[in-house]
Amino acid sequence: MEYEDRLTITTPEGVELDLQLAGLGSRFLAQLLDLTIKGIAILLLALALSLFGLTGWAIFVPSMLLILYAYDVVFETFGGGRTPGKRANKLRVVRVGGEPVDFMSSAIRNVLRLIDGIPTSYIPGIISILATRKNQRIGDLAAGTIVIREERVAAPRASAPVPGPGWLPPTAPPPPSVAPAGPGWDVSGVGAEEVAAVRSFLERRWSLEPGARGALALQLTSALWPKVGGVPNGIPPETFLEQLAQQKAGRGWG
Repeated sequence: MEYEDRLTITTPEGVELDLQLAGLGSRFLAQLLDLTIKGIAILLLALALSLFGLTGWAIFVPSMLLILYAYDVVFETFGGGRTPGKRANKLRVVRVGGEPVDFMSSAIRNVLRLIDGIPTSYIPGIISILATRKNQRIGDLAAGTIVIREERVAAPRASAPVPGPGWLPPTAPPPPSVAPAGPGWDVSGVGAEEVAAVRSFLERRWSLEPGARGALALQLTSALWPKVGGVPNGIPPETFLEQLAQQKAGRGWG
């Protein structure tokens, strides 16, 4: 089993999450699968364009280069940082702060495969992954990206206590017996910085991985639950945070 490092990042809400950095072995397997898929696509393209003689071969060369480059950028940008090879190996490309990879970051990291990829037999990339603290190849260093193991993104640095009896997972609806949240709550003990952290989470929660989203919601709720009076039991963490933000703003969360 390969050795893979851990990286701890602090979210804008002040919550620490552990990321499992992908090691050289898992990245190699992901790249091998992606190269196989690219090779099949290029072979099919060559067979199709060969029917058009010299014109077809003139089209083939730039099309082949486009497949080799655009494949990774398209899948990473629109597939949540995962090419088919990375998805099969449970890997994901993210930015160094844990944010989803964007088009520009993916474009930079993949164009630099000319330096640390096939043209140089991956030697510079291998050396860079082994030598850097965050297991980054040259393209990752330039783009500000890292490759992580998906199943470890959800793990918080420390397990948070359950915020009161009867709490539910963030994706579960409140039970019918739970009283409406919000009205009558005493939120005077929650400060401005804490409210800002809650609003930051609510604004960006849809871009987070479900596991990381649930861990953040639970940790924020665990910290703020004792400071709010009149909260009925059984409210899911995200519902609690939504209602808390609503009460502090004096209006509905939109």
